[in-house]
Order: sequence, then structure tokens, then C-alpha cells
Amino acid sequence: MYVNNVALAQEVYFHTVICNTPEFKNTTINADLRYMVWDNPPKMEPLFLNKSNYNQMVLSGAAFARQFAKNDPVLDMVDSKILKRSGNRPALGAWCTARQGWFVDPCSQWDDVNVLSPGNRGKKFEESLKNLVDDSGSETNQCK
Repeated sequence: MYVNNVALAQEVYFHTVICNTPEFKNTTINADLRYMVWDNPPKMEPLFLNKSNYNQMVLSGAAFARQFAKNDPVLDMVDSKILKRSGNRPALGAWCTARQGWFVDPCSQWDDVNVLSPGNRGKKFEESLKNLVDDSGSETNQCK
């Protein structure tokens, strides 16, 4: 019943179940892959990220970040600089088959959306995950 009495139970539920299941307990890695900035001392929620956090957020290598204010300019920076996305267009991917040019949206023609081809950020994420797995041998990186 522990999770019934915890604020933001959705953020600890799966961790709690996995770390308390003998089959999975020693297969975990103590990293949540999120970039967050907290008050000092920490409060219930992380601070809202903004443009001043952008460089540190990118350098952190975290795959996810929270929390953002609705329509904050930092979200446009993530779209344009990381996702290479502009306006209301989808992020570029292997499915974009139109010829790229000044006035042509490369995603104006689509191929198979099920084809995944990692870009530079995907490869960087893969490397981060490999490093986490390599470092996971010590008990300090597993459930406590």
C-alpha cells in the first residue's frame, strides 16, 4: 500500500515493483535518463526549464527533460536545434523522401514510417545507454 500514500505515485510505481521483484532486482540501472533542475532545498516539483538551461540540458546527455512551461521558447530551441524541426512539421526521419531544397519540405513525401534509422542524437543516446550498462556492474547502480 506504500504507493497509495505517495505524492506522484506514477513516478515511483514501476521502479518500486521492479526493485522489489527478485527476478528483476539485479537487472536495473540507477539512472532515469531525465534532466531536471531543483530548488535548494528541493521542493515537490522540479523548476521549469527555460532558455538559460538549454546548454546544460544538452550537455547532460539526458534523453528526457522536465518540466517546461507551455509554449516556452526553449521548446522551440529543442525543435529547431535538436529535432531539426520547424513550424508544425514532423521531425525529419528516414520516412521523409522528398528531395531537399530551399522551398521543398523534405517530409512533403513519405515512405514507410516504420523504418527507423537513427540520426546523430540517436547514436549518442545509444552510446549513453551502452555506458550505463557497462557501469551497471557495481551494486551502487542497482536497486537499493
